[in-house]
Amino acid sequence: MSKIATVANIEKKQLKANVPTFHVGDTVAVKTRIVEGDKERVQTFTGTVIARKGFGLSETFSLHRVAYGEGMERVFMLHSPRITDIEVIREGDVRRAKLYYLRGTSGKKAKVKGRVVARKKKAAPAPAPVKEEPAVEEVVAEAAPTEE
Repeated sequence: MSKIATVANIEKKQLKANVPTFHVGDTVAVKTRIVEGDKERVQTFTGTVIARKGFGLSETFSLHRVAYGEGMERVFMLHSPRITDIEVIREGDVRRAKLYYLRGTSGKKAKVKGRVVARKKKAAPAPAPVKEEPAVEEVVAEAAPTEE
């Protein structure tokens, strides 16, 4: 087994399975575990997704929000063990892959248009219909000629 295959195998085990589908422009609430001394608490950061980068274990996403008149941005590792939950609050309708133009805006200019129709959820493929085989007695009955 090569080094690359070994690293890929280790990374695959560390990927989170319960990551919701969200895109750039969506408003998302990220709950992270914060350790303060010997205590641990959960803190929520709510903002608009302005970028997604990378893939696999090293995938990141950036959230932007304006609080108390100041714009703030935070970058999260998507598969970080510190992230307890990601909740999609509102889906946004944008035409860009990166929304860096939101950084210097305020008021109505900082708004992202909402989606009218929700995105289609990727469902698991439906299992193929199973064709039932006729019972052995029915096959024998059909094969035997009837006497009249």
